[in-house]
Amino acid sequence: MRDLRIVFMGTPDFAVATLDAILNANFNVVGVITAPDKPAGRGQKLQQSAVKTYALEKGLHILQPTNLKNEDFLSELKSLQANLQIVVAFRMLPNSVWKMPEYGTFNLHASLLPNYRGAAPINWAIINGETKTGVSTFFIDEKIDTGNVILQQEVSIDENETVGELHDKLMDIGSKLVVKTVQLLQKGAVKTIKQPEIEEKPAPKIFTETCKINWNADVNSIYNLIRGLNPYPTAWTTLSQNNEEIKVKLFDVKKEVISHSIPVGSIVASKTELKIAAKNGFISVESLQLAGKKKMDVKSLLNGFTFQPNSRML
Repeated sequence: MRDLRIVFMGTPDFAVATLDAILNANFNVVGVITAPDKPAGRGQKLQQSAVKTYALEKGLHILQPTNLKNEDFLSELKSLQANLQIVVAFRMLPNSVWKMPEYGTFNLHASLLPNYRGAAPINWAIINGETKTGVSTFFIDEKIDTGNVILQQEVSIDENETVGELHDKLMDIGSKLVVKTVQLLQKGAVKTIKQPEIEEKPAPKIFTETCKINWNADVNSIYNLIRGLNPYPTAWTTLSQNNEEIKVKLFDVKKEVISHSIPVGSIVASKTELKIAAKNGFISVESLQLAGKKKMDVKSLLNGFTFQPNSRML
């Protein structure tokens, strides 16, 4: 059995679950690398990453480099004498970092590689209407998410599942897969599979424009986009009413596939219900957020907000 000395790299909540699982499995984590503290909120107070908060609670040694090629950082990393590095939701590593440990550096990725390489695999799986996805552990190489795969586990996607729900499911399953991967490495029993070069389904970073709803699209596509961005970064549309345009974020919705002759983007509202016409059906809104307001359920909105007869979503 190998005596492992692990450096863990990660930033958001998704990574915390894995770090917690590694510690609970009694592996020796000699250092944690996470993002520098960043100003956030109205007061621009410095906010630490979820991984840093957890690592402080556990008394772990923390490094927060701004430049991963910095000589002082590389020297400090080397002094930890780690022989394995684990990466979960961090950033691209230079060769000088990922090549450092004797047993390599492996990553947890929230898809069944080679599908959905990139920054937003969980979002794109739902946006594209997939019925299954999964998690993969793989050794890091020069490119992004292309290294040899160690382990994979398939996960089904429910028809109405949101990205928030799938994120939490994959976070839990992924943390367990990382522990299995470390156990194999400890025994020297890892066997890897080379990934094919082909990349049929990418998962690029999501920008504001990606999140804009096209009401001319198929109602299933609109529904998948909204749940694939709920709760974050959130699908949005523009409400045109009384010569005013208001940005609206949509969260929880239902779909209704039905033939109709109502123009797309038209709003059908009653005292308790809000529906928006799409090409071959309706999106029924259950929660939303108007610009400058808090997120609310649609019944609360309809209590104090009136949609005019000519109102529509652009």
